[in-house]
Amino acid sequence: MSDYIEGAVRATAFFTTAELADKLKMNVQVITRKVQAGEIKAYKIGKDWRIPEEAVHEWLERHSNQRPRGEKQKVIANFVKDDKIEALPVKQSRRKFLLEYILAAFEPNRTYTEEEVNKIISRYHDDFCTVRREFITEKMMDRADGKYRRRTGYKFSD
Repeated sequence: MSDYIEGAVRATAFFTTAELADKLKMNVQVITRKVQAGEIKAYKIGKDWRIPEEAVHEWLERHSNQRPRGEKQKVIANFVKDDKIEALPVKQSRRKFLLEYILAAFEPNRTYTEEEVNKIISRYHDDFCTVRREFITEKMMDRADGKYRRRTGYKFSD
């Protein structure tokens, strides 16, 4: 085993499903289901699961009861799961927050081909045609000769 891997394994604490359930005061079957569903990242070794401590912290952060502060954060929290937008809301103000969420992946003043734009949008939402069209309609991007560019003058919502 390389020195890097040995150091990483030594530095990481691992829990079994029973240990984690005990630590979090939860039922072991609930933890096991969350691990099997991929909600909590874990490694299966034989019949047993090993859950890295960092995966526990990530899961707790995603499921904490901290309430988002602003409308934009609420919309993102409600519509985005695992960096994917499940559906674009009908209400335009909410929709705009999600378009901006995707738009942030584009560099200002860089020219993109339509294929590049589609690929980036696809990371966040399956209907790249609608999102691309709305970028133009909302004046978030400019299109000329089949090339796209994020507008430098566009101001993101607070």
